[in-house]
Amino acid sequence: MREQSLSGLRILVAEDEFMIASDLARELADAGATVLGPTASLEKTLQLIQTEAAIDASILDINLQGDMIFPAADLLQERGVPFLFATGYDGSVIPRRFEGVGRFDKPAGNGVIALALREAIAR
Repeated sequence: MREQSLSGLRILVAEDEFMIASDLARELADAGATVLGPTASLEKTLQLIQTEAAIDASILDINLQGDMIFPAADLLQERGVPFLFATGYDGSVIPRRFEGVGRFDKPAGNGVIALALREAIAR
């Protein structure tokens, strides 16, 4: 669908579950995005954010190998990069400073992620 097109956008995926990361990367690539990552640890995610010149948006798993993703979310917010949280957790674990950031339950598919990213970028 045209409204789900992410053509030309560079999307960072931070996800530590291999199958979910693969599905996310495939969905984003099918929508035309260039996928950065997926990264499976907080350390690798932070490193990519600090070294990658252009990131248009990101999907962040809240818990990467036992580390909460919020330091990476802070860096993205400082850079003005829109992002969504992907999680199996209840929304109550998300700090108030991220109020208003989109959240979807894993796994999601059928274009849901691409559409949500497009909306986050448009804001």
